[in-house]
Amino acid sequence: MPEREIMAWLTDMDGVLVHEGTALPGAADFVKRLRDEDVPFLILTNNSIFTARDLRARLSSSGIDVPETAIWTSALATAQFLHDQIPDGSAYVIGEAGLTTALYEAGYTLTESDPDYVVLGETRTYSFEAITRAIRLIQGGARFIATNPDVTGPSQEGPLPATGSVAAMITAATGRKPYFVGKPNPILFRSALNRIGAHSEATAMIGDRMDTDVMGGLEAGLRTFLVLTGSTPADEVQNYPFRPSRVVDSIADLVDLI
Repeated sequence: MPEREIMAWLTDMDGVLVHEGTALPGAADFVKRLRDEDVPFLILTNNSIFTARDLRARLSSSGIDVPETAIWTSALATAQFLHDQIPDGSAYVIGEAGLTTALYEAGYTLTESDPDYVVLGETRTYSFEAITRAIRLIQGGARFIATNPDVTGPSQEGPLPATGSVAAMITAATGRKPYFVGKPNPILFRSALNRIGAHSEATAMIGDRMDTDVMGGLEAGLRTFLVLTGSTPADEVQNYPFRPSRVVDSIADLVDLI
């Protein structure tokens, strides 16, 4: 497919648009061009801690102006998925406002008593008591869902254990693996495409990680661009059994494709 036929864009956030609160080269120009040209786009993130409103404010403070509706998180995708599976269901949630708000707005009841689902998301303070409760509820028959498979997350002090690591602990205790909704699950990308009314064959995904952004984009049928401003360095690309459509230094190299 010629590059000029890209009609819509999906892009990761951390490592592509921003790094620790600072806009990366070309990010503000890329988003401004999308908005000026009225091109459908969505910013995707596996982070389930924050609401879209929180993330919009974070991007705005770095000089990137996007509407709240242009942000799609693993929490929002998880809430959409659960609503489609069991409308008006119930869930026991380990997570923060991004996840609990999304489930509440999807019509879900949050409960510790006989829930349809145990939903595990990101949180800064994982509680041993909450994890114990989740294990017992899953053993009692609750379905196990996790927002994303990332095993670590970044912090200024170094890596933090994330959803994937805690999910592994719960799996070890219960023998039950969760269904991960976030990247690289193609369901996250398909829900994003549906949200902006785009088609996979005419949409591109920009990411900084081969194992989530590029793999998920490929499996969803998208053209994929890997930027070298985040997690995957150039010398590691060859270690994967799949390839992005193109590798570029930063999102600044893609502005002229819009």
